[in-house]
Amino acid sequence: MQYVKLGSTGMDVSRICLGCMSYGVSDRGAHEWTLDEETSRPLIRQALDAGINFFDTANMYSDGTSEEIVGRALADFARRDEIVLATKVHFRMRPGPNGAGLSRKAIMTEIDNSLTRLGTDYVDLYQIHRYDAETPIEETMEALHDVVKAGKARYIGASSMYAWQFAKAQYTARENGWTRFVSMQNHYNLIYREEEREMLPLCVDQGVGVLPWSPLARGRLTRDWDTTTGRAQSDLGMFFYQDSDRTIVETVARIAEQRDVPRAQVALAWLLHQSPVTAPIVGATKPHHLDDAVAALDLVLTDKEIEELGAPYTPHAISGH
Repeated sequence: MQYVKLGSTGMDVSRICLGCMSYGVSDRGAHEWTLDEETSRPLIRQALDAGINFFDTANMYSDGTSEEIVGRALADFARRDEIVLATKVHFRMRPGPNGAGLSRKAIMTEIDNSLTRLGTDYVDLYQIHRYDAETPIEETMEALHDVVKAGKARYIGASSMYAWQFAKAQYTARENGWTRFVSMQNHYNLIYREEEREMLPLCVDQGVGVLPWSPLARGRLTRDWDTTTGRAQSDLGMFFYQDSDRTIVETVARIAEQRDVPRAQVALAWLLHQSPVTAPIVGATKPHHLDDAVAALDLVLTDKEIEELGAPYTPHAISGH
């Protein structure tokens, strides 16, 4: 396993982060494809055995049950001070006023709820799951600063938003002497590269770590274009692909065949070759998903292959915010 600093911090994270949205009680969330605790635990153990020390979940994944499953597994399989545990806050957790968003009231309630479910006194990275346009950014950033000062989070991070929103949040924190974001978890892969326009240059300039989610475009980069899955069907309406993406998928398949490796390794290797990227967030529901992610670290693509993979890209509508 390879390890790098998370942004400009001194904290070391594995270059593969295990995304834990796939682990949870299926009837407690929006996804029928989540794995139950018994099926999830061997995959978490496999990730640890492979040297992965970075685990990402969220309070809203399967109505909090992802945090519960991940927390129990890590308590059983690892030492708390040897792992980097991340979770997120923003989406609705209960009906009625103040059950979602990034107000001080919501943040202070949800960090305590997350810690209880995770079975820990602190998280290493507490991330806002999206931007909350209905709450003053000053209120959100001061509340996150207070979470850090209370010892409930070591660092804070952000997720998909416009670059101007992220810049505004960082500026607000700096002007007030509050804790700044150290990471950006954004939608980025071979099929969706709109982040290269403004967000990635901003992160490089500000020393912010980049943690791409959906690095395999929900599996589209790993299978033939016309093949579908249950998860792909359940995500219809969330993400939009276009006919030009077919050429990218076919290029991944061709290079993978030439290299005699799975397509997932090629797609992940391309992402790992992008200098702003710290660690892709990889979901794993089968053992070979983790095997491919780890193997991608050692797959060195040629300049020609990188050029061929990137050449077919055409602009997309903003997706994932």
